[in-house]
Amino acid sequence: MKRFILFALLLVLFYGCTNQPEKKAGTDAVDSLKKVPPRSSRALTQQDSIKATGRQVLSFLKDHNYKELIKYFSADGVLFSPYGFIDTAKSKKLSPEDFLQAVDKKWILTWGSFDGTGEPIKLTVPSYLKKFVYNADYLSAEAIGFDEVMKQGNSLNNLEAIYPNHHFIDYYFSGFDQKYNGMDWTSLKLVFENEDGQYFLVAIIHDQWTV
Repeated sequence: MKRFILFALLLVLFYGCTNQPEKKAGTDAVDSLKKVPPRSSRALTQQDSIKATGRQVLSFLKDHNYKELIKYFSADGVLFSPYGFIDTAKSKKLSPEDFLQAVDKKWILTWGSFDGTGEPIKLTVPSYLKKFVYNADYLSAEAIGFDEVMKQGNSLNNLEAIYPNHHFIDYYFSGFDQKYNGMDWTSLKLVFENEDGQYFLVAIIHDQWTV
């Protein structure tokens, strides 16, 4: 009888010791999982948001998707400058509605003056965009500057003077043909303003070597 009682006590002690650590280990595992922050909790920075908007604008320009492009126009319209020096008197500024109407009706507009000759730049919207906006594959730009001018030509760059409180992205290529020794560089600047936490285009500025 005494042997039976002793054997029963040993069994109780054995199961009590083996079960308790398993319960504690399980609790620790759950607690450790709760301490891992979800990746989705990372918020986009201001620079991230503007760059993402810039890439969307470039993709619409590349695909000639003008109906989607104008959704990113500022309510006051977008100023188009063919060169780094922004001539506010001659550069064309278009509202979203005027832009689409000019495309649909194939209007020939005056966008400024050609460098060197001073002759007026008279082009349809698609022709202007091909020559003075998406003249290179800026989605694959060689370098990208945020609030930084990547290349200063021999003409005055007055972007920051005209848009001192705006952010801009500068998409830049240093050149394409070695025989030009970099004189065929080109860049495109997208200038944005913040409207209720979203970013909209106020200016599109093309730049290149000027005489």
